[in-house]
Amino acid sequence: MAAQTKPVLYGYFRSSCSWRVRIAFALKGIEYDQVPVNLIKDGGQQLTDQYKALNPMQQVPAVSIDGITLSQSMTIIQYIDETWPGLRLLPADPKQRAQVRMISDLIVSGIQPLQNLYVIQKIGAEKVQWAQHFINRGFEALEPILKQTAGTYCVGNEISMADICLVPQVYNAERFKVDINHFPTIKRLNQTLIELEAFKVSHPSCQPDTPDDLRT
Repeated sequence: MAAQTKPVLYGYFRSSCSWRVRIAFALKGIEYDQVPVNLIKDGGQQLTDQYKALNPMQQVPAVSIDGITLSQSMTIIQYIDETWPGLRLLPADPKQRAQVRMISDLIVSGIQPLQNLYVIQKIGAEKVQWAQHFINRGFEALEPILKQTAGTYCVGNEISMADICLVPQVYNAERFKVDINHFPTIKRLNQTLIELEAFKVSHPSCQPDTPDDLRT
């Protein structure tokens, strides 16, 4: 793999989807370059023709890797898991692998899109209540699932794509003042995960495009 060109991640520091990819790169030990795409500045840099050529959906992230450009965080994560060495992000066991995908899909399809920036901008003044409603609704479904599947991490005792999806969603929940104490399994898992180096180095507070007032 030494001959592979360093991937390039086009993302935004506080984007959940971009953060997922950063976590995956860190867990796999993959060095990569970042090109910030500010979702707010100049009306949204993702809306430029230049970026649209990379990702026609005009969303982040996009990743240039191995001579191709990929969008959609789950696609990117599974591609690097299948083609690059290092920690497995999907379990070998088919049942556990299905559980990882179920949890990941619940978050990335059932919760996050309903409170992402584009949707929230359309909602207007009721955006906080809207986000709280859909995050709580999703977590009420996720909590009992995780009670059944979790060990140290979301599925058993090996870190996986499900954990990669969970932490950015909890971060969003906290931004929108959702009371995580109502979801003890989610809270426990998140507290364990955010102490891991891969989650620390990929955190929105320490990215190249993180505003100075949000750096820690």
